[in-house]
Amino acid sequence: MQSVLSKFLKTTEPDNGEPNQKEMSFIEHLEELRWTLIKAVGGVLVAAVVCGIYADFIVQDILLYPMRSVGLKAQVLSPYGIVLLYMETVLICGLILSMPNTIFWLWRFVSPGLLPNERRYISGIAAFTSLCFFAGVAFGYFIVLPTSLKFFAQFGTSNIDLNIAIDRYVSFVLALLLGAGLIFELPMVSYFLSKMGLLTPAFMRHYRRHAIVAILIISAVVTPTPDIVTQVLLALPMLLLYEVSIFISKVSQKKEPEISKEEAS
Repeated sequence: MQSVLSKFLKTTEPDNGEPNQKEMSFIEHLEELRWTLIKAVGGVLVAAVVCGIYADFIVQDILLYPMRSVGLKAQVLSPYGIVLLYMETVLICGLILSMPNTIFWLWRFVSPGLLPNERRYISGIAAFTSLCFFAGVAFGYFIVLPTSLKFFAQFGTSNIDLNIAIDRYVSFVLALLLGAGLIFELPMVSYFLSKMGLLTPAFMRHYRRHAIVAILIISAVVTPTPDIVTQVLLALPMLLLYEVSIFISKVSQKKEPEISKEEAS
């Protein structure tokens, strides 16, 4: 309970070097949250500008490459399709590229809920969280996407040309990459919830069967298409990450200091 309440306390360092806790008001929390969101959105806008400069390279050499590698062709079905395509690409790629900045400021916002010695490692925690996200993006791009496209390409016939609307294809790819990146954040979410005392290894092991059902539902929701291949490819790493999260929850709770009955009262 103490770790949960400490989220709403701001640590200060007085002259004697001993940390004390200064209670923050609700308005101060809202103000801090507002500045956190402003810094995160600012990072997204800066990254979007960079992606806009290299939009042609991103679309033609990165996003369309997996489709060309399996022999599929793209086509434009509306006069404004290209415009919407580039706008969506710039915004979503800006969101993905700026994720380390977003994660850093979010961790800074929740840092009062961590122990004093853990606040020193905010940069390292943010870096590892970003690494998990980009690992998910890489998994989606190099594993899930090519496998899914090969599966789709098998349904072409001599009488039906299997062409893909480029705007829908790019939406599919970006949603898949973003979803895969967020799925790989499961270990860090488990770490944070365990530190807050809201999650325990025993709880996760007890509800493992329920978690498997939830993982299948999440993979079906995150997957931009209803095909079973993509859903299974996303569900498998989630099952592995769930087991990793149990271990992370166990390790993080071992580092919690024991609180005596007198201190608790």
